[in-house]
Amino acid sequence: MISFSHVCKRYPGGKDALSDVSFEIHPGELVFLTGHSGAGKSTLLKLIMLMERATSGQVVVNGRNTQRLGRAKVPHHRRHIGVVFQNHQLLFDRTVYDNVALPLQIAGFGLRDTGRRVRAALDKVGLLHKEKHLPIALSGGEQQRVGIARAIVNKPPILLADEPTGNLDPALSAEIMNLFEQFTEVGVTTLIASHDHALIKRMNKRVMALQEGSLVYDDFLPAKEPAQ
Repeated sequence: MISFSHVCKRYPGGKDALSDVSFEIHPGELVFLTGHSGAGKSTLLKLIMLMERATSGQVVVNGRNTQRLGRAKVPHHRRHIGVVFQNHQLLFDRTVYDNVALPLQIAGFGLRDTGRRVRAALDKVGLLHKEKHLPIALSGGEQQRVGIARAIVNKPPILLADEPTGNLDPALSAEIMNLFEQFTEVGVTTLIASHDHALIKRMNKRVMALQEGSLVYDDFLPAKEPAQ
């Protein structure tokens, strides 16, 4: 589903954000991506979303070699990837419903199909009863769940999350992770970038750790966490 083969990413000025990174994530797998600030986590996610392109190596996402995708095909590529951000990136002048509906409106879905999909997504995250609320009236955990509903409303095969529990307490973090697990149970491939080692360890999932742009760990966590 996601494959990196000897991927390097060098930014202008000569800084290597990623160096010879190789891994495969299989359909329906939930994997955590960890590492210190500046280790390359965000760059790796951007390569999957085609917000950046690799300097060398090969990135294959959902069977497509992203190095060969022209600019005109990038929007179609991104429609197959749901993204959850730490700060939600919600539009606070629009209702919960309208926030979740936005990707469908951009993709050209009709009103009836949009309504059905939005309400199904909100029901999945437990917020169907708040579809008419503005985000400002929601708690931080509820705002994050709106962000998750927006990410899954298109039923993407791949879900990326960048520090999705960074601003949440442990109980809410556990609820959010439970949602991600439910998505993988129906075949969604999920990659979560996170600094929360305690939470990651409790999840007992595969962990990839980056250090200075290199992949230094790729396995289930042992008794102690991978070196950072």
